[in-house]
Amino acid sequence: MERIDDLNYEGLKIIQNTEGFCFGVDSVLLTEFARDIKKNSVVLDLGSGTGILGILLSKKVQPSKIYGVEIQKEVAEMAQKSIKLNSLERIFEIINDDIKNINLQNNSIDAIVTNPPYKKIGTGIRSKESKQLVSRYETTATLDDWLKISSKLLKDNGSFYIVYRTDRLTELIENMRKYKLEAKRIRFVYSNIEKQSNLVLIKAVKGAGTFVKIEKPLIIYNLDGSYTDEIIKIYKTK
Repeated sequence: MERIDDLNYEGLKIIQNTEGFCFGVDSVLLTEFARDIKKNSVVLDLGSGTGILGILLSKKVQPSKIYGVEIQKEVAEMAQKSIKLNSLERIFEIINDDIKNINLQNNSIDAIVTNPPYKKIGTGIRSKESKQLVSRYETTATLDDWLKISSKLLKDNGSFYIVYRTDRLTELIENMRKYKLEAKRIRFVYSNIEKQSNLVLIKAVKGAGTFVKIEKPLIIYNLDGSYTDEIIKIYKTK
């Protein structure tokens, strides 16, 4: 069943299906991490789902153009409806296709944001719901595909933003370097201060040097289960 959710930011809303895959805190954290994207940039969201990254970034960084690539037709159609609901048709375009088939000009994108599937096929408990399976597992494209395509489409010195599983960090860094995406900012995300990091936010720059900044940890929950002050601030930023 489709529903309209209020994003509590600049009047933005999103259409989601409760029986499919709804966005999580990782997507919200990525849009906040990517706030240094320059105004009037051309932005690409790879694996855009219902469009959460592009919808939030439309107001947070005010890009001139956003492309969202989503392989699932039903999910892409929901994203298109959300774009219309938020009157973003002028700047936000959804491409319903496999990321490996993107027909955009090479070296034409200023910034790429992505919240790709975290899990390899054959690992973990697989979801029975096909939409969740595509969103969580590398069923249609591998991490290597994601990075290869990103490097090809980014301009020199273009920025690449990703949220990913911390336990695959070594693999991620190695593959980024293979495609000339050099990590410049890294921030580890923790559920609470007593647990290990489960997510990592990374900004890489195409063709950049090797200097990297490790930012302070981002903790989602206090020990009593309530949101930390920083998360509350992120969700309530107007």
